[in-house]
Amino acid sequence: MENRVLRYFLAVAREENITKASESLHVTQPTLSKQLMDLEDELGTKLFIRGKRKITLTEDGVYLRKRAQEIIELVDKTEGEFNERGNVISGDIYIGGGETQAMRLIAKAVKSLRDDYPDIRYHLYSGNADALMERMDKGLLDFGVLIEPANIKKYDYIKLPSVDTWGVLMRKDHPFAGKSGIRPEDMEQLDLIVSSQSMVENGFSGWMGKDFDQLNIIAHYNLIYNAALMVEEGVGCALTLDKLVNMYQESGDLTFVPLEPRMESGLNIVWKKYQVFSKAAEKFLEKLQESFL
Repeated sequence: MENRVLRYFLAVAREENITKASESLHVTQPTLSKQLMDLEDELGTKLFIRGKRKITLTEDGVYLRKRAQEIIELVDKTEGEFNERGNVISGDIYIGGGETQAMRLIAKAVKSLRDDYPDIRYHLYSGNADALMERMDKGLLDFGVLIEPANIKKYDYIKLPSVDTWGVLMRKDHPFAGKSGIRPEDMEQLDLIVSSQSMVENGFSGWMGKDFDQLNIIAHYNLIYNAALMVEEGVGCALTLDKLVNMYQESGDLTFVPLEPRMESGLNIVWKKYQVFSKAAEKFLEKLQESFL
């Protein structure tokens, strides 16, 4: 598979129309159609369902779109790193992070580095620990800010001087809204919306003294914004971190009640062991070490 053909494939998947895709790519429609048929022949599978007005992806097409996006991102990232190999420090740094106020520390490091190297560009990706580690392992991220618990044994890391406090986001009219803290026995009475991060359940099982699966878990979330909307509409209560409520609380109907006993999570900024950094990423790592070590 050529990168050019993968870009053609992604354009058609995005536009859902051969004519529109050919116009955006500045190639003729017959050329584009032939390239896509050749790609299907090469892979030995059908990638598109061709309708009269719309082209949709088959199951294999959806799978290829995900892989093609990752491949093109990695190619563009690699080309950018080679293009920056002059005397001027420029290029791109790819940083992933969960929803946490600790990202403000990263923002301060970025601001400080920009004062010295204004030609560096930054790309931010938001996701939970599982998504961030997958992208780092594939080379799509240079650094990731992981909220504990997370398995960081295969990474080098710097521990950030910040902790996040866990609690429950609920409506202000909820019977437990006036409590000073949510105890393990209270959790059993809640309809819970919880993080989909794989290791979170282990940490809470230890805090509760029983299996996390015994709770009434009605939904999982990746990032808190949509979960907060569910809470606002009275669907349930979200198990989440403090200091994010004001970001997503538009109506003023929500409140955050911390867990009791208190449960805190540390934060680490991590990168792959034996990582070969671009010059820009090297400078960013130096700034992190200067700021936090």
